[in-house]
Amino acid sequence: QVQLVESGGGLVQAGGSLRLSCAASGRTFSNYAMGWFRQAPGKEREFVAAISRRSISTNYAYSVKGRFTISRDNAKNTVYLQMNSLEPEDTGVYYCAANPKPILTMSRTFYDYWGQGTQVTVSS
Repeated sequence: QVQLVESGGGLVQAGGSLRLSCAASGRTFSNYAMGWFRQAPGKEREFVAAISRRSISTNYAYSVKGRFTISRDNAKNTVYLQMNSLEPEDTGVYYCAANPKPILTMSRTFYDYWGQGTQVTVSS
């Protein structure tokens, strides 16, 4: 089992920045690729970003590319999502997730463990 706890969400004006953190506990953090997803009210949960086990590879949704940066610190068992130039469309609950398979994927089905989410609200 892997336990994931997100933090860092909040209310920010359009154009502002937030940094989300996700602290992992349980099994060896570096054995998991990590991803961030988000869910807006009334919408499906969607992929935001992913990072491989050793930070060699990253992948981003087209809508956030160039504005968001995913990173991880395996010594601290933590994955981050730096969000810049935020837009109202970025509003939603942000979830981190752990994928035990050695692939970088946008598909939710590959992620076995999920956090409880942190709310991000971007006002216009």
